Amino acid sequence: MLIGVYGASGCGRGIMPLLRVQYAQAEFVFIDDGPTPERVNGCDVVDWAGFLARQETEKVVSLAIAAPHIREALDKKRDASGIALIEVRAASVVEMDAVEIGEGACLSPFVTLTSNICIGRCFHANLYSYVEHDCVIGNYVTFAPGVKCNGNVHIEDHAYIGTGAILRQGTSEKPLTIGAGATVGMGAVVTRDVPPGMTVVGNPAKPLIKD
Repeated sequence: MLIGVYGASGCGRGIMPLLRVQYAQAEFVFIDDGPTPERVNGCDVVDWAGFLARQETEKVVSLAIAAPHIREALDKKRDASGIALIEVRAASVVEMDAVEIGEGACLSPFVTLTSNICIGRCFHANLYSYVEHDCVIGNYVTFAPGVKCNGNVHIEDHAYIGTGAILRQGTSEKPLTIGAGATVGMGAVVTRDVPPGMTVVGNPAKPLIKD
């Protein structure tokens, strides 16, 4: 089996070692369509066309791109080519009861998923992130390192939650909602709903006002 990690920059370089542990007998390449070295961390780097041209009978891909909309675009390109997605899961990931995860997740070391959680496609949960009980997370959502997503939080498609952000616990009657395409800044403490497309920063989190 040939495993391609799409993205040879920081995110991809963090995912590749996890896959090497999961699939010790596989072959590995980075896939990157931009200007990159021919080899990164001991692996060849090829573009998408070069990956498709490889002769291995079984080829799969991990989409190690942090930007949600780019990840979705690559997922559509992958699907059109008939290449399967692969989940990446560090050995230290903790998953408890009644957790549903869509295809293509990347779960980094020390991620915890507690109970009664529903997660969409191509979820990225970086180092030391957690998702508490009764959360619903959409497609192509990214957690940077150390995100604290407490119970009864709903996160819609394409949201990006920055390093160390804290999402206050909601209730079953009124979950805390992070809207589609919203960005929660590094270290933000979110105490109220974030509308779709909005960027919030600070403690408590407020809309970012650009000069």
